[in-house]
Amino acid sequence: MFLVISVVGSSNIDIVLKVDHFTKPGETQKAIEMNVFPGGKGANQAVTVAKIGEKGCRFVTCIGNDDYSDLLIENYEKLGITGYIRVSLPTGRAFIEVDKTGQNRIIIFPGANAELKKELIDWNTLSESDILLLQNEIPFETTLECAKRFNGIVIFDPAPAQGINEEIFQYLDYLTPNEKEIEALSKDFFGEFLTVEKAAEKFLELGVKNVIVKLGDKGVLLVNKNEKKHFPTFKVKAVDTTAAGDVFNGAFAVALSEGKNPEEAVIFGTAAAAISVTRLGAQSSIPAREEVEAFLKNL
Repeated sequence: MFLVISVVGSSNIDIVLKVDHFTKPGETQKAIEMNVFPGGKGANQAVTVAKIGEKGCRFVTCIGNDDYSDLLIENYEKLGITGYIRVSLPTGRAFIEVDKTGQNRIIIFPGANAELKKELIDWNTLSESDILLLQNEIPFETTLECAKRFNGIVIFDPAPAQGINEEIFQYLDYLTPNEKEIEALSKDFFGEFLTVEKAAEKFLELGVKNVIVKLGDKGVLLVNKNEKKHFPTFKVKAVDTTAAGDVFNGAFAVALSEGKNPEEAVIFGTAAAAISVTRLGAQSSIPAREEVEAFLKNL
């Protein structure tokens, strides 16, 4: 039996500028390359679920009234993703610098994502799912209400790590920050940041059942009341790390939905993310199911 996954979150168009180095204050530099890709943390996770889970995905998101919205909708319908809502605002944007090492820097313009208020959520339909993926690119009040009312497994990616209310932690089965996000959250809620491990333990005290910290090329840390386990990353040549965390979350949720335990799901998610960083763009980098299985088989 497979568990049903839903996503509530953002849809963006990513304007990706490949640069020699991150632009400094007061500096002007020429971009080496520019690409436009479908993106948004919610959308990236929904597309990952649809591509790797191969069963489509219920995705509650707001899409704007511009030409970019047609591109997003075409992509969603092709993958069997349903649930999007059109509103009379521009589609959200992400402006992304990618340097020659593959690292990225991102500025977000919310656009239509700001309209995803809790009043737009179809709670009856959402309750038919077993796993819910949330992020922090829509109004936080909506994210909190979803976490509070959902009866299944709740996975929250606190990105960006701003404007988050402590109340949400008691409703989370999995909190999945990266290293910079857990540092920012620790300073907000505990006044200090000592180590990733100690920060994760403090979030358990606030009610989170599991903390998964995405450490980039240093791997993944899983912390709960029973264990603290580090998973090494898979060595690949990174081209663009955009959406790697989203790919991890989506693939992790798919693995859980298929009955894998959290440790197995972390390994599966790490493999999917490793493939994604070898490609440019967000959703364009998401691997198919057979690619992840072949990657793990060939280790």
